[in-house]
Amino acid sequence: MAPSAMTRWITSLSEAQPVPYWLDDPGKPHPEPALTGAETCDLLVVGGGYSGLWTALIAKERDPQREVVLLEGREVGWAASGRNGGFCAASLTHGLANGLTRWPDEIRKLEELGARNLDEIEAAVARYSLDCDFERSGEIDVATEPHQAAELREWHEELRERGLADGIEFLDADAVREQVDSPTFLAGLHDRRGVAMLHPAKLAWGLKRACLRLGVRVYEHTPALALKAYGAGMAVRTPYGSVRARKVALATNIFPNLVKRVRAYTVPVYDYALMTEPLTADQLASVGWKNRQGLGDSANQFHYFRLSADNRVLWGGYDAIYPYGGRVRAEYDHRPETYAKLAGHFFTCFPQLEGVRFTHAWGGAIDTCSRFSAFFGTAHHGKVAYAAGYTGLGVGATRFGADVMLDLLAGERTERTELEMVRKKPLPFPPEPFAWTGIALTKWSLARADAHGGRRNLWLKTMDKLGLGFDS
Repeated sequence: MAPSAMTRWITSLSEAQPVPYWLDDPGKPHPEPALTGAETCDLLVVGGGYSGLWTALIAKERDPQREVVLLEGREVGWAASGRNGGFCAASLTHGLANGLTRWPDEIRKLEELGARNLDEIEAAVARYSLDCDFERSGEIDVATEPHQAAELREWHEELRERGLADGIEFLDADAVREQVDSPTFLAGLHDRRGVAMLHPAKLAWGLKRACLRLGVRVYEHTPALALKAYGAGMAVRTPYGSVRARKVALATNIFPNLVKRVRAYTVPVYDYALMTEPLTADQLASVGWKNRQGLGDSANQFHYFRLSADNRVLWGGYDAIYPYGGRVRAEYDHRPETYAKLAGHFFTCFPQLEGVRFTHAWGGAIDTCSRFSAFFGTAHHGKVAYAAGYTGLGVGATRFGADVMLDLLAGERTERTELEMVRKKPLPFPPEPFAWTGIALTKWSLARADAHGGRRNLWLKTMDKLGLGFDS
């Protein structure tokens, strides 16, 4: 990499604001008042991200008379739900490869439930007039190395043989560059219907408005401090009050779970993204992208990228940073060395966009578990349910998780609660320093595999055998 090129690329960041683009919006709603005093309800939802919002909304859809209260420690959508890339995928298993490896006997049911869940999200967007730039544009996984192109072709053939390739098309270099033009693209796997693009913060704000319209009582700037049994129900203490509820749904994801034994199952991994200024008509024409699909590359250390409604390019991923001790802190939300790296990768992918400036640069924590997809459970004799571990693919899957939590709280046997994915948990992470050492060794090994034709070393092969290999 020539020093002059690197200097130009870093210059593209000179005016980037260190805030999430999606949350930097004049239409952002005012927060609801904090809870003061005592509240009672049938269902208390803790957490104002997608997981909690869908839970509250679906609870009222199932039973309009149910009294539902939602607590949010800061403001609705401020964390992962307002900072992500806006990829709303049908997959409930962090990709078909991960799901097929872990639940081969259930994969058809999981794919069917995931497709139905995405359809239901699209229906809710229409039903509640959620102004969130929803586009069912699909996604292309692109190969940028010869071994990745071969792997994509082999994977597509395997999916065809298993009858799982409906709506998925293999694209050679010419075909993928006809869709989106980059000199680095060698092949692609195009999922035409299984992913939608949306404005993540607007989805959260729209769900909040829908909840309020249905009668959910929402309190913001109200962290839940403690959970305990209280008579036939549960009680949650807040800074200025308390809530007594018959049932509680915990939707806090990466933040410390009020059921302490659940905390060992997730660790925070920090992800970072850049957003460009809007592309001009000529710049957009130089890239193509007429069908506005989301894209992700096939490396272990991968990028994800997409167009916003006003034709900005979001470019994120690659670095996944685990802080020692698993702490979630605001100081980790920004990492200039990662922003510089991402800018260089962006212009390598799209050299025809040389001169484009970045307007926003940000990061945030993803709740990762050892199987890379959500897990579920109950506590306090079924009066409390939780879901967590979405590992960066929760924009769509959190709605499914909301259904699961409500099924569990109702004590119902459904097609969801009968799933092995719902009945069994992932392996917990070990204590420090073993967690940090293991994650660091895995990251080093994945980078090494990317640099050596995809060949996985002994560590990665061992992790694969233990069900801890990252293959999505």
